[in-house]
Amino acid sequence: MTAAAPRAEDRAPIRLAGATRGEIIQSLREIGTPERELKMRGSQLWHWIYHRGAREFPAMRNIARPALERLAERCTLARPEVVTEQISADGTRKWLLRMAPAHRFDKGAEIECVYIPESDRGTLCVSSQVGCTLNCSFCHTGTMPLVRNLTAAEIVAQVLVARDRLGDFPGGVAPAGGLVPKGEGVRAVSNVVFMGMGEPLYNFEAVRDAIAILTDGDGLSLSKRRITVSTSGVAPEMARLGAECGTMLAVSLHATNNALRDKLVPLNRKYPLETLLDACRNYPRASNARRITFEYVMLKGVNDSLAEARALVRLLKGLPAKINLIPFNPWPGSAFECSDWETIERFSEIVFNAGYASPVRTPRGRDILAACGQLKSESEKLRARARMMLEESLAVGQD
Repeated sequence: MTAAAPRAEDRAPIRLAGATRGEIIQSLREIGTPERELKMRGSQLWHWIYHRGAREFPAMRNIARPALERLAERCTLARPEVVTEQISADGTRKWLLRMAPAHRFDKGAEIECVYIPESDRGTLCVSSQVGCTLNCSFCHTGTMPLVRNLTAAEIVAQVLVARDRLGDFPGGVAPAGGLVPKGEGVRAVSNVVFMGMGEPLYNFEAVRDAIAILTDGDGLSLSKRRITVSTSGVAPEMARLGAECGTMLAVSLHATNNALRDKLVPLNRKYPLETLLDACRNYPRASNARRITFEYVMLKGVNDSLAEARALVRLLKGLPAKINLIPFNPWPGSAFECSDWETIERFSEIVFNAGYASPVRTPRGRDILAACGQLKSESEKLRARARMMLEESLAVGQD
């Protein structure tokens, strides 16, 4: 006996916010759009979703009403739910986002993304996975188990949410009292970095597809040179990233020898420094104009000696490199401390005198655990707090 087809009202809505061009065309086909109209309707939807930031179908004024009604019946433009928003004293914003359930037993994955405003740009740090598998010893996110990869749509949706909240779509209104870049033609979200939760190159296909959406000139229209993908050293995928995505590359280095890097970045046991640096030398389009950023977290008494600074210079010799020194951002339970400022300055001076740009990253959002290495889904703490409140109420009821 053949099972009955699900009724329209019982089917999950087709989510268009974050969809690729091909997925939009397929969705139009599923709702009965005539083949001759598919290309035109697809272009219209793409414009409204990614250029105009439409959140409701009636806003799409150049699409006929019958087509809009079919879209509204079966599709949705909903973004992930903003569970919490925290705003740092320095203007950094951190959002805890709940994704739509993937199936009826799924409560909706929760991830964090961070917005960092500066005078001439606004950088959004996006997540690529729920949790992480790498267990880097200095990283708060690394203490979370990996739940699953994010889809391309869920990655793109983080950018849509940020632009919604910051008034970055045409006609949008910037948040009252919020810090956003100023100036004609300056967008609130001008840069995107894949430096949030997860290892992007362990979710390569979704990251690649998300980048294609973000850089499409008819939509969000971000420059590939304003997108940076950070990896802890998944060497075999780095060439694919350069060839298929063409973005800027950042490498989480943090040590100059395998013995120490094995402890700080356990992935080094699989892809040691020799393998990683070979992949960097062969990264497509790397040049002095498109330098690779090497991230180096400054850990007191661990990797911050002047001898380590000189070893770092020798290690990267011949590479088109920029060395980003990151003061360690503390988190509850961490075994590490941040290097003294005087030590960081001396370390930076050695690197700079060797001919490398060596900016010291100003910690942003530390007060809301939004700084580099501090992301860890607030949902864990929220659930723990809810359990504690429940236990307390039950105890009171038994008295």
